[in-house]
Amino acid sequence: MTTYTKDNDQLYRYLFKDRAVRGEWVRLNQTFNDTLNTHHYPQAVRNLLGEMMVATSLLTATLKFNGDITVQIQGDGPLKLALVNGNDQQQIRALARLQGDIDNGMTLHQMIGKGVLVITIAPKEGERYQGIVPLDKPTISECLEDYFVRSEQLQTQLIIRSGEYDGKPVAAGVLLQIVPDGSGSPDDFEHLATLTATIKDEEIFGLSAEELLYRLYHEETVELFAPQSVTFHCGCSQERSGAALLLISEEEIDHILAEHQGTIDMQCECCGTHYFFNKETIEKLKAGSQA
Repeated sequence: MTTYTKDNDQLYRYLFKDRAVRGEWVRLNQTFNDTLNTHHYPQAVRNLLGEMMVATSLLTATLKFNGDITVQIQGDGPLKLALVNGNDQQQIRALARLQGDIDNGMTLHQMIGKGVLVITIAPKEGERYQGIVPLDKPTISECLEDYFVRSEQLQTQLIIRSGEYDGKPVAAGVLLQIVPDGSGSPDDFEHLATLTATIKDEEIFGLSAEELLYRLYHEETVELFAPQSVTFHCGCSQERSGAALLLISEEEIDHILAEHQGTIDMQCECCGTHYFFNKETIEKLKAGSQA
């Protein structure tokens, strides 16, 4: 039986005491595996979703807000949609929709065609915010680095890797960012970014947080904070599926019931759970919505 390396599915924050630079590191194993569990995406799509999940986790921690964040790519290529939804509790879900064949060797732009990356932040209190990130760089990491520089005016380094380790899907990433209070030195950031860029797959996928930070920054004074767990969480339910069903006209519902022996099977795209509705349960839903 495969055993996961220590510190999987944990988000760590750390601070360079003498440099006014902060960092985050996250590695998703079980969370990533649970997300892919009911899907058979091509390897290139799996890797992209892993990268987006890591990016969402790191973004959520950086923004420090209570609410939901959605990171989605929409394009006209064989990959029509790639979407990751997360929240301040580090609960994440993801899905992809394909409209053509995707080879494992395809680049980001070959999969997406013409498209954009949209970041939507929906705080529990306050206004909803949406940012559109041009996909004019070769990787998601580079596009998001550019987003931080333009929208936050903060020097940011983002390194994300996705693939397999010890026979299991894995995605991990490091975010390095100058502290936003203005006390950080660009030279300090560049020095630490150079060290961070030396990270190897076996290190980001296989080491614990303390081992990784020592390997990269053994001459620096680094304060490592307590981690936050990251989990797969879909949030679907019979009630939500029923509410979606009521958006369909009565004629169409009757037609679907007749075609499927009196039962409508609604399957969640994210987790694969099936919710079943017959004429009686649908009538109860209608009565409840009108009450």
